[in-house]
Amino acid sequence: MNYRHIYHAGNFADVFKHIIVTRIVEYLKRKEKAFRVIDTHAGIGIYDLSSLEAHKTKEWHDGVQRFFSAPIPENLKALLRPWCDTIETLNKGKKETVFYPGSPFLIRQLLRKQDRLIAIELHSADYHILAKNFANDYQTKVLHLDGWISLNAHLPPKEKRGFILVDPPFEKPGEFSRLIEGLVKAYRRFPGGIYALWYPVKYKKEIENFLHALHQTGIPKILQLEMRIRKSSIPATMNGSGMILINPPYLLEEEMKKLSPFLLARLGQDKNAQMTHKWL
Repeated sequence: MNYRHIYHAGNFADVFKHIIVTRIVEYLKRKEKAFRVIDTHAGIGIYDLSSLEAHKTKEWHDGVQRFFSAPIPENLKALLRPWCDTIETLNKGKKETVFYPGSPFLIRQLLRKQDRLIAIELHSADYHILAKNFANDYQTKVLHLDGWISLNAHLPPKEKRGFILVDPPFEKPGEFSRLIEGLVKAYRRFPGGIYALWYPVKYKKEIENFLHALHQTGIPKILQLEMRIRKSSIPATMNGSGMILINPPYLLEEEMKKLSPFLLARLGQDKNAQMTHKWL
């Protein structure tokens, strides 16, 4: 495995994905009962946007930097506050965003004392950084394993309430098939869990086949949220970011519909930018 998320941290896909993640965690906190989050492809937790790697691609310029380029509308602040507050806390005393929270750090900041996080990372160097970032944290277990292989060993969670985030690197062929296979196996063990599966928007036919395969699984309550930031003139380029939600919070679709015009205006790059909210 060669993928390093530092080259892509804070890009438009991260912004879209992490806002959805925060809304799910906030929903789970509405009940006092504990829950567990499993992040199957966790990365390192915190990303330095001033690093050589981040500056090589500068993807965060069209993501988190663009997002904070102007004030957030008052009517949207409450929905965005969990994500924004985490970034603000991480960059306290700084005039601009230098550090960007990856999904495990973001999730951990939102957990209560009774909640737990399992962060799984396969890349050796990234695992060691991740483990260091969560050293002595009794609420977080960091594992150096293949996220797909280890996921089922932790399902169902003993809390009986859970959120599974699957955010694979898509660095080799067959990742869409692995998403389907992994989801079906996990769902059999824990049908009541909330699942969030990320995918890149590139080749149209590949995504159509993926959505058809999801429908064929027979799994109910599948919501597709997808943000395209520009016209797909170059299929090999990531032109958008998608999330597949299984058993999503009943409020999530309406929340994202409310946020969509703002996200498209802030992150969209041409008139073809669009948002999709669809039940499969």
